[in-house]
Amino acid sequence: MRTIPLVDLKAQYQTIKPQVDKAIKKILKSTNFVLGEEVEIFEEKFAKFTGSKFAIGVGSGLSALELGMRALGIGRGDEVITPANSFIASSSAISFTEATPVLVDCEKNTFNIDPKKIEEKITKKTKAIMPVHLYGRPAAMDSIQEIAKKHNLLIIEDACQAHGANFNGKQVGSIGNFGAFSFYPGKNLGAYGDGGIITTNDKKLAQILKGMRNYGQSQKYHHYYLAWNSRLDTIQAAILLVKLKYLNNWNKARLKNAQLYNKLLADLPIITPEIPQYSIHVFHLYVIRTAKRDLLAKHLNKNGISTGLHYPIPIHLQEAYKQLDYKKGDFPITEKLAQEILSLPMYPELKESEIKYIAKSIRNFF
Repeated sequence: MRTIPLVDLKAQYQTIKPQVDKAIKKILKSTNFVLGEEVEIFEEKFAKFTGSKFAIGVGSGLSALELGMRALGIGRGDEVITPANSFIASSSAISFTEATPVLVDCEKNTFNIDPKKIEEKITKKTKAIMPVHLYGRPAAMDSIQEIAKKHNLLIIEDACQAHGANFNGKQVGSIGNFGAFSFYPGKNLGAYGDGGIITTNDKKLAQILKGMRNYGQSQKYHHYYLAWNSRLDTIQAAILLVKLKYLNNWNKARLKNAQLYNKLLADLPIITPEIPQYSIHVFHLYVIRTAKRDLLAKHLNKNGISTGLHYPIPIHLQEAYKQLDYKKGDFPITEKLAQEILSLPMYPELKESEIKYIAKSIRNFF
């Protein structure tokens, strides 16, 4: 029986193995493992890729969100509005600044934060809106920008799943006050370990963040404030430099795969993801909906097809957030999605024959 993983990192490595191995050996030879020149080069290239003036490499996507908010002065007593339908890192980054995450339900067709429900959550304590470009689809940034401008709020883009996504001609990560990206291995642009980056057009913010990630130093042993140790490793930067050259083509392959999935699954009793006309969806994940999710997942697993659940327990129902006093029923769309979503295999190297096999297996189930 053939097997198809949810993500195949080995297949991608094989396509770029000589370049990656050469890049790693160069760092091993130089032994410049922390904030080496490759980090600065990658920051410059990634800033250009996103249409931002500055990029600051950090230890993870979570650190990118937290440090970015702290650098903007967000902290105790503040509130940040963010979607209930996301990975918990979005909200936990807010909590780590000692601000309070205020959750909003999502749109049923995009899975992203519903702009129409944001204003009712704005209070005197609200400092920022954090949209999440979930699964690689940009949130409705035009509406969010209008709301932010009207209420004098900051915009934080959680772009951790959206490397290369584009909204109305603008790359995500360049639209808000800052953007946060994760380089977790399975991401569209993934390192071979943890890593993250902050993008911004604010020079002062960029300067603050460079100190914040590195013990508050302006130069070695000169500490102007207490800060964090959250730096992008040089080896990871070298790997990401190799992979960045391929990202646009990899994203195009993901879109092509999504289009084929949608075509082959169109007449089945499932809801397939929209492919928007006004923006570029980079399909970090390909997520379908069906009321028979659990049974379908078991069926596919028996046929050698791996699937995923992103995310089966909404943030407001997590034990870690019981202090926020949310209850079941507070965010009905998010909760319904959590019961119906199923992620199918999605990566650039996924073969057409494999997608056809997956679609045939789904058709056989129904």
